[in-house]
Amino acid sequence: MKHFVEGVVGIVLAVVLHTVLGKMSAPLLIVFNVFSWVVLYFGLTRHEVFGAVMGTVCGLLQDSFSLGVFGVGGLTKTLLGFGAGYISRKINVTPVTRTFIFVLIMAALELFLWKSLVLFLFGERWSAAGGLIFLQPFFTALFVTVSFQVNRRAAAGRS
Repeated sequence: MKHFVEGVVGIVLAVVLHTVLGKMSAPLLIVFNVFSWVVLYFGLTRHEVFGAVMGTVCGLLQDSFSLGVFGVGGLTKTLLGFGAGYISRKINVTPVTRTFIFVLIMAALELFLWKSLVLFLFGERWSAAGGLIFLQPFFTALFVTVSFQVNRRAAAGRS
């Protein structure tokens, strides 16, 4: 039950932050993909099944905020959450540099898969939004790494 509540709080915070960033400036939504932050964080901390569920919910919520096709974000975020949770159980991503590199690779793969699916399924042109889209994996990796390390150190301090 505790994990469920944490997941709901994470999703609510993502929706609020997404809304605030959208009101401040639309390009901020391109650079800061808050739904990926939530999916990767819970994938790393709660593993593959919880990560996949969070990916599905966050992806569909992100699709509902966009003007694009409903479902592509849900699919890519589900794969992101499952992949992050599964791989993080197989390799040690606890050190800061490994966490950052791992999340950077996962975020870049998710972005590539999302853009490829949109191109393949709907024939939309690949838009880099003036290059801002290439900053998204970096800022995702930075935020998730800091969050993961703060959570890890807080848990170590409690025990």
